[in-house]
Amino acid sequence: MIELIGTNAGLVWNILNGGGKMSVKAIKKATKIKAEKDLYAAFGWLAKEGKLAFEEVEGEVFVSLV
Repeated sequence: MIELIGTNAGLVWNILNGGGKMSVKAIKKATKIKAEKDLYAAFGWLAKEGKLAFEEVEGEVFVSLV
């Protein structure tokens, strides 16, 4: 399970590194991570490392690299 979270965190980081700030929905589509729990686990991994910033705009959450 830890390996999957790390792999997904890498996918999220690569997408954000190339695309800048993106919505959670767009990240999910771009990474093709199917389960939301897996996506949020990847966010948690990267957030714990201090690599993500979150912003809510009109009820939608956007994520970017710090």
